Amino acid sequence: MTGPLALDAARSALVLVDLMDRIVALPLEPRKGTEVLAAAEKLAAAFRTVGAPVVLVRVERPGVADQPPGSGLAPGLARPGDIEIVKRTIGAFQGTDLDARLRERGVTTLVFGGIATNLGVESTARAALDLGYDLVFVEDAMAAFTAAEHEASARLDFPRLGTVTTVGQVRFVAG
Repeated sequence: MTGPLALDAARSALVLVDLMDRIVALPLEPRKGTEVLAAAEKLAAAFRTVGAPVVLVRVERPGVADQPPGSGLAPGLARPGDIEIVKRTIGAFQGTDLDARLRERGVTTLVFGGIATNLGVESTARAALDLGYDLVFVEDAMAAFTAAEHEASARLDFPRLGTVTTVGQVRFVAG
């Protein structure tokens, strides 16, 4: 973990992965889905305050007429102006216009939170790294199905891909 992290508001975007009722309600570790959601909402408010984009990613099962109950974003999470991405794979870049939407806004740094740390978040982050984005991982705004899975991503993988931080350490500087 780092100390306070200074982000350029004009070049950063928050990417929140799979914060949907049916996923937030799952048994998660090392924190509950509701705790992840609360941390994500705090981050989203900070990004919106400085005019930085908030990307809300949710998954839909391909080839299914009706999605399972709770497949929408958690109530109250989305705000006007947010970018909503519907993915049909583990990561949010494959088969979506996420990269184009970020590039048209001049975004070069992605800040991640969501569920599950080692699945949707890590898959999206790896694709983002391949596309040339700088990555920031907000560890206390994520959870996985087991603490070991979360820890493997947060302590082993993420430090090799970008910067690992906490909600309380995220700050903005003028661009």
